[in-house]
Amino acid sequence: MSSAPAQQGDQKEKKRKESILDLSKYLEKVIRVKFSGGREAAGVLKGYDPLLNLVLDDTTEFLRDPDDPYKLTEDTRMLGLVVCRGTSVVLICPVDGMESIPNPFVPQES
Repeated sequence: MSSAPAQQGDQKEKKRKESILDLSKYLEKVIRVKFSGGREAAGVLKGYDPLLNLVLDDTTEFLRDPDDPYKLTEDTRMLGLVVCRGTSVVLICPVDGMESIPNPFVPQES
């Protein structure tokens, strides 16, 4: 009878879920984040958790074209300190070394 509570305790113990990504190398560095609604932002990574919730400081949002929601404009908006919910994060990349290229799958106009 004394072993029953121990078994229940073992079942209730959950292993800490570890993140697939190692974001520790990007702490205190500028990263760019794309969200599931199409929004994009860049800021200094201050913290994160295993669910990929992010804390960004000095964050800038890149605004989209009102006529074409898939096209980014040159306009930006300062947001400051931002908490990004992990379930809405689609892409995380460092700003250093990032280069925009044309989409190779879209037919080019001649």
